Amino acid sequence: MAIFDLLKHERELRSFAAGDVIFNEGDAGDAMYAVLQGEVEITKHGHTLEVVPVGGVFGEMALIDQEPRSATAKARTDCKLALVNQKRFTLLVQQTPFFALQIMHTLADRLRRNTNA
Repeated sequence: MAIFDLLKHERELRSFAAGDVIFNEGDAGDAMYAVLQGEVEITKHGHTLEVVPVGGVFGEMALIDQEPRSATAKARTDCKLALVNQKRFTLLVQQTPFFALQIMHTLADRLRRNTNA
């Protein structure tokens, strides 16, 4: 089961218009997001690190290490996101170990892409 399949029915949803900032680098990280519709651009110091499409997740790192956001997330298009707060994230990790493995896979993939660039 993909992360998206677990998160597409989350109750807490947020909508953003194209250009809206979802969070800024340095903000407190109190939630991660799954992209249900649209695209989200992740930038650091004005440089695009990634465009997260439908089915992708972002913001998970701050839930794992409780550090401030390491990048800025902005709606590239109008988008709808499922919000997963710390409590829900912890519950998903406990109840669905495959969820934790998929989050680790996402982190490893991003690390490889951004250190081999």
